[in-house]
Amino acid sequence: MNAIPWGAVYAAGVQLGAYALERTGTAERERLLRDCSTNVDNLAAGRWETLLSSAFLVEEPMPLPYALLLVAVLGYAEYAYGAWWTAAVFLFGHSSATLLVYGALRRTTDRQTRRSLDVGTSYGFNAVLGALTSALPRGAVRTAARVGLLALAAAPVVRRGRNFTDAGHLAALGVGVGVSLAFDCLSGMKHQKIA
Repeated sequence: MNAIPWGAVYAAGVQLGAYALERTGTAERERLLRDCSTNVDNLAAGRWETLLSSAFLVEEPMPLPYALLLVAVLGYAEYAYGAWWTAAVFLFGHSSATLLVYGALRRTTDRQTRRSLDVGTSYGFNAVLGALTSALPRGAVRTAARVGLLALAAAPVVRRGRNFTDAGHLAALGVGVGVSLAFDCLSGMKHQKIA
């Protein structure tokens, strides 16, 4: 087990950054958020560093229940699989979901959509949550958790008033579940070699 709970350190850093950002001027805050956003305009201009920077900023401080849930999910992932695994799944899910959303939106001509703010922890969180289903008991429990989580994430996508972030959450969760399924396959192959 890690001596330093990196998930908690990350969440605290993001939260402290949000409080600091609130104290800057409106124009400066908006500029920083836009510069770090994975919106269509930034990615179309080749600003790929936003795939990383966007995961470290939120538009406003996270509500306490969400912040605690983020710490719990990242903390359990670190406990179960290690800090490197957790960070890799978080960043892979965050980047993959972002690129899938970008691919769907890149031809849009709507200026507001192209320049909208897209920062935060939620894509990475959803990916880690989906990947953690591999820590559940095999069989019906694991399958039900995967299906249930995907259904919960799909509900906002099919309702009126949806936005691209809803699709991003579903994509990130799907990436995480895909990681979980791959992990299951690799574990099964490992057990077959031992037997």
